[in-house]
Amino acid sequence: MDPSLLPSLAWFAHVAHHRSFTKAAAEMGVSRANLSQNVKALERRLNVKLLYRTTRDMSLTVEGQRLYDVWYPALVAVGRAVDDIHGARHEPAGLIRVNTSRAAGKLLIEPHLEEFCSRYPKLDLELVMDDGLANIIADGCDAGIRIGESLAEHMMAVPITPVLEMAVVATPAYFDRFGEPATPADLARHNCLRYRLASGAVFQWEFTSPAPESHAFTVEPRGSITTNDDDGMLRAALQGVGLMQHIDLVVQRHIAEGSLVRVLRPWCRPFPGFYIYAPVRAQMPARLRALIDFLVEKRNVMPGWSDRY
Repeated sequence: MDPSLLPSLAWFAHVAHHRSFTKAAAEMGVSRANLSQNVKALERRLNVKLLYRTTRDMSLTVEGQRLYDVWYPALVAVGRAVDDIHGARHEPAGLIRVNTSRAAGKLLIEPHLEEFCSRYPKLDLELVMDDGLANIIADGCDAGIRIGESLAEHMMAVPITPVLEMAVVATPAYFDRFGEPATPADLARHNCLRYRLASGAVFQWEFTSPAPESHAFTVEPRGSITTNDDDGMLRAALQGVGLMQHIDLVVQRHIAEGSLVRVLRPWCRPFPGFYIYAPVRAQMPARLRALIDFLVEKRNVMPGWSDRY
């Protein structure tokens, strides 16, 4: 292959990945006009049309899609290899901004802050706690941590927990007074602790009927307490105020200690756990690679990881 084609091929790959000249130009720090002219020159040299362009949209031709499918993964692999070589000679340094849900930040990052800071003294970590579905690029973050079911497209994502389940729990004393629900329909007779989302809506409790039906549905919780603080909801449950539903990872310690009892487990379907995700880049910064590798290391010693994967 003619090596002089490589720069134009790289520019084409970014345009094809974003399906937008504007977004690709912003990422690469060049003008949209310059990028467009470069791709047109590549088409002339290859004597083939790679992109369909309109004033509002852009799509790949059959030939363009074929070139992108082969070239973009290779470009990413080469970028990572170069970054790894560079990172091996330079200690990770600089600021990492991570957008994370509160639960993930408290469970997966905060318990390990001392170890992470000791291992990477030249790294600065900023945690942006946000329970909404943030646009990490628009918010100026390097990476995000979210449940696998809610990840945005065109992101590189790495699991940092086992698969999870939603767990319905209350204290033994609560169940001694009011009995245990046998099905989600029985929750209508219980005091359910309600969690208000960042959107303003109250979180609907999620269930799936046991096999063979396996029908997914939600239940609107009814109860005397509503809060937008999941720690506050947990404290209320530990006081015996009512039942709560939360990710099993949040309550597993209390279940193991016997301070909370789990019910309705056959109605709670496993779902993808937490992932750290970031935009796909030809060269991942060493500082981001250090954080991902650290969280993967912690994932590999979590109970249930080796059993479920």
